[in-house]
Amino acid sequence: MDIQILDETKELEQQHLDLIHSIIEFSAKKLAIEEDAEISVTIVSSQRIKEINREYRGKDSITDVISFAMEDEADDEFDFNWNTLDEELPRALGDIFICLERTKEQAVDYGHSFERELGFLTVHGFLHLNGYDHLTEVEEKEMFSLQNELLEEYGLERK
Repeated sequence: MDIQILDETKELEQQHLDLIHSIIEFSAKKLAIEEDAEISVTIVSSQRIKEINREYRGKDSITDVISFAMEDEADDEFDFNWNTLDEELPRALGDIFICLERTKEQAVDYGHSFERELGFLTVHGFLHLNGYDHLTEVEEKEMFSLQNELLEEYGLERK
């Protein structure tokens, strides 16, 4: 899997970048995602994620994670059939933006490690890129159950 990680804050240590990469690969394997799929993860400041949230979601607030799925039919501005693409092209899953400040704050608020919260937000965003959502009670139960399963199997269970 081609995983591009950009730390705009320049504050993450290499071990945290490695965690993001590793947990995405782990989750992709569990979900049987194509090995040549592409994804990007960008670590941003609270100001930057607020700008993204305002511009693309119409919400003028800071959030912890935002995902933009390339295959999201609900946001598709074009009448485009993804199935007509040449099978040789890699599957572009989309982009995840994680707010570093919120990650730190939520780790403290929830009483677990920074690594657990970073892993949680990464998996949460990754699942959104793969069609999971939590708009209804049924969707939420399915997504959060899978999310917890992935985190526990990876070794980042809640303590």
